[in-house]
Amino acid sequence: MKTTLLKGCTILTMREGEQPFAGDILIEGERIAGVAPVIDREADEVIDARGMAAMPGLINAHNHAAMCLMRGFSDDLKLMDWLEKKMLPAEARMTEEDIYWGTLLAAAEMIRSGTTAFADMYVCMDAVGQAVLDSGMRASLTRGLVFLQDDGGKRMQEGIDLVEKWSGAGDGRITTMFGPHAPYTCPPEPLREVIALARERRVPIHIHLAETIEETVKLRDKYGQTPTEYLYQLGLFDHHHVLLAHAVHLTRRDIGYLRGMRGGVAHNPVSNLKLGCGIAPVTDLLAQGITVGLGTDGAGSATTLDMFAEIKAATWLQKLDYGDPTRLPAEQVLRMATIESAKLLGIDHEVGTLETGKKADLILIDLDKPHLQPVHNIASLIAYGAQGGDVDTVFVNGRMMMRRRELLTLSWEEIKKQAAKRAARLVQGL
Repeated sequence: MKTTLLKGCTILTMREGEQPFAGDILIEGERIAGVAPVIDREADEVIDARGMAAMPGLINAHNHAAMCLMRGFSDDLKLMDWLEKKMLPAEARMTEEDIYWGTLLAAAEMIRSGTTAFADMYVCMDAVGQAVLDSGMRASLTRGLVFLQDDGGKRMQEGIDLVEKWSGAGDGRITTMFGPHAPYTCPPEPLREVIALARERRVPIHIHLAETIEETVKLRDKYGQTPTEYLYQLGLFDHHHVLLAHAVHLTRRDIGYLRGMRGGVAHNPVSNLKLGCGIAPVTDLLAQGITVGLGTDGAGSATTLDMFAEIKAATWLQKLDYGDPTRLPAEQVLRMATIESAKLLGIDHEVGTLETGKKADLILIDLDKPHLQPVHNIASLIAYGAQGGDVDTVFVNGRMMMRRRELLTLSWEEIKKQAAKRAARLVQGL
């Protein structure tokens, strides 16, 4: 097994209560073999990491990666106009090859901004899975299931096929979930079927929840319930690990329904801000012991997949919403982007913190920048000052994915060419 030794970095392990310290990290094969103030041993490669901060790779807990091809073409619209007049018509034109290249474009952006794992919900998931394999990233894959029209069970079968084909692929880098899209697109009977299937196969569920006021009105008019009540009454939270995307419009009673759930909420502050959806009650969720991680949503809505933008937006929104600058402090929001998001994907036993025995998914952040000097509190500096472009080096599963800002597993020129050609066709005339 190849060994790599990172020398002299400032280490943020993201283990609860553990303070940053100067030290070394030893990578052996796929795993971290040591994290200590000094590691005195030979290695196949030694990287001088002085002037850099090392932390776990960021984990994007909710994404639609291939939507990168629609970045910036449908901005400044209300969510339903954005979806129905722009995104859905463009997506209807997408081929599997489009989705493959769109996902690779997302992978290039994520790697270059320090994200090592993501949860994806989309269609044509074989293409997404192949892109994950080719990029070297880690991912939880979900076939989005909309049940507004009878398709003879085609979507459901594609969801089952995804789980059977891709669970554990890529040396364990790929995991899977079942993905009923949202309460307003999933009537009770097919949703009960998905819940039963997930219980039988012990597969987690990834679903949108209460992203907009319009959704809550639809559910109230149709079922006399909030979206959260609707899912609770159907038994979604009884036995399952559930990843809830957004959870913006929750009542106090709704939060009570989520108390004690397995899984938790993927907060997507940049997308929610840009679409005018509202501010998720993150502080209230955390107060009830509910796990909250961070995601970007698709670049079709959020524009950026830079998780450092999400880190800033998440903490600033809570401070603003409560008029309290002590809300969601730096270390806590960094944990949301790492170990808490890992919990949502069900991979926290393998990644999310820097410690011996875990998979070597980590990043080095170059602190030799005017906006990152001087260094007083490293957690605050990274949470409030760092940008994706400050990431120098990225490892996933012990494999170096980027070094000195150069992508090592992907051809950027080919991705750029393919993305431009395919995006132009998708949005033509819309």
